[in-house]
Amino acid sequence: QVQLVESGGGLVQPGGSLRLSCLVSGSISSIYVMGWYRQAPGKQRELVAVITNGNKTTYVDSVKGRFTISRDNAKNTVYLQMNNLNPEDMAVYYCNAFPALSYWGQGTQVTVSS
Repeated sequence: QVQLVESGGGLVQPGGSLRLSCLVSGSISSIYVMGWYRQAPGKQRELVAVITNGNKTTYVDSVKGRFTISRDNAKNTVYLQMNNLNPEDMAVYYCNAFPALSYWGQGTQVTVSS
């Protein structure tokens, strides 16, 4: 089965930037829509951004203009560039297909704090 390995999280000050990566074992070119999700403590997991195989992107309103999702099918990798981070962005970030597969990777923690 496909495995999902997220990386790139860390501690950043408000206003800072991070670039998340998601390496997918197996080809993502067959997965039409890939997405980034996040789950903050005590909250449900939410979809943040999606990208189609044709590179059409959609974002949740709270990240529009700050986050950019991209994919490199040749590298089986999906990215999430996050700029102007604020404390509300603090969460564990996951990548997955959309709709999501029945399993998830370990995620990568994003902490925004001064």
